[in-house]
Amino acid sequence: MKPRLDITPLPYHGDPLERFARLRQRRGAVLLDSGRPEGPGGRYDILSSDPLAIFEVGLDGNLHCDAPLALPEDPFAAQQVLLDSLELDGPESELPFLGGLIGYWGYDLGRRLEKLPDRSRNATSLPWCRLGLYDWALIHDHQHCKAWLVATAQRRAQVLEWLNAEPAPESSFAITADFSAEIDRAGYGERFRAVQRYIHAGDCYQINLAQRFSAPYRGDLWQAYRRLRQATPTPFAGYMAWDDKAVLSLSPERFLDVREGRVETRPIKGTRARGDTPWEDRALAQALTESSKDRAENVMIVDLLRNDLGRVCTPGSVRVPQLCGLESYANVHHLVSVVTGELSAGRSPLDLLAAAFPGGSITGAPKVRAMQIIDELEPSRRSVYCGSLGYVDSRGHMDTSIAIRSAVADAGLLHLWGGGGLVADSEEQAEYRETLDKIGRLMEALAQDSHSQGT
Repeated sequence: MKPRLDITPLPYHGDPLERFARLRQRRGAVLLDSGRPEGPGGRYDILSSDPLAIFEVGLDGNLHCDAPLALPEDPFAAQQVLLDSLELDGPESELPFLGGLIGYWGYDLGRRLEKLPDRSRNATSLPWCRLGLYDWALIHDHQHCKAWLVATAQRRAQVLEWLNAEPAPESSFAITADFSAEIDRAGYGERFRAVQRYIHAGDCYQINLAQRFSAPYRGDLWQAYRRLRQATPTPFAGYMAWDDKAVLSLSPERFLDVREGRVETRPIKGTRARGDTPWEDRALAQALTESSKDRAENVMIVDLLRNDLGRVCTPGSVRVPQLCGLESYANVHHLVSVVTGELSAGRSPLDLLAAAFPGGSITGAPKVRAMQIIDELEPSRRSVYCGSLGYVDSRGHMDTSIAIRSAVADAGLLHLWGGGGLVADSEEQAEYRETLDKIGRLMEALAQDSHSQGT
């Protein structure tokens, strides 16, 4: 007989951090945080810990799982087997998660899907993919201002005990030196011009070129996440930490959402910094919406994603209900489109993820050639950056972000990436500036008080 899940109402908290502070040092603790609930998609927080199993794809591309299961070599097929092993008797519910996989799929997992060169080096020691299989979750619904604990009776007693305990002590956080760029301004220019040569030669239409910045740090990464969240609240944030590693994501971009077979993706292409005055801010937003270059860049990625979704969606079901809509965040304005579809019979959310991974908005078009050029021009691999964070529910629901505006901690270093899509009429200085605009507020938040602490 399958263990039965119960859904227990809890007092609503508009901020998940207080509850997660009591869980964060437990094994496999994970927070999916809609830190900007008023934004598109920012409705639910999902918190959990103590998974039944942890699944990883290592830097060598090999699978690792601490559950006694026979898994196929294909990483997405293996994830489906792990998901199917979760046998719970759950009630009918509109809640997004009643048990399943939560974690990240790093950009470099794309190496298991496409044939890529091997020029770039690893920037971090984080695995290509790390997912937990969770049989319980604490869920906050910011639309209806309600909260629930989804768990079996045994788990419920454990979780309530954890939530009633004192939170783990928090130490301070500081970066101990300024962020340094992996490539200098001249190096970015060389790579920009190389992209232009590829575009004019007909290899590609668009390339997403990124640069990495790193800084040493000391102290509590949970404090770092709190700072980032306050500085740049976004609807698809997330936090997970283990050993000397962590992912701190403040993403504004949904990758793939699946509900009852209905698929949605929300690619971002086109960015302007926020203005210092209301007048300047409105002018920048208007310039973005009227930019033929930015709109063309967005439309290219919409076409790529229509093709990706068409690989696993019912023929004729793929639609574009929003093209180049304006969305504004704490530090930037974006152009955002919406592409929808219906999963074909017999296709799963993990099939969709494999068909569309990594997201076209952070590769370029055509995708495989763009990824090959990225590997050639970016000195180090992207790790979790430009991959995805999210969950796959045992009922066939899925919601994932594109892991932009994301910091990766590893062995005492904190890494940030900033990138942007380059097309034929891109201007080098403007594109370089855009990479800094996207992560400048994150750097400022992380550097807060560092000098006053003697660093």
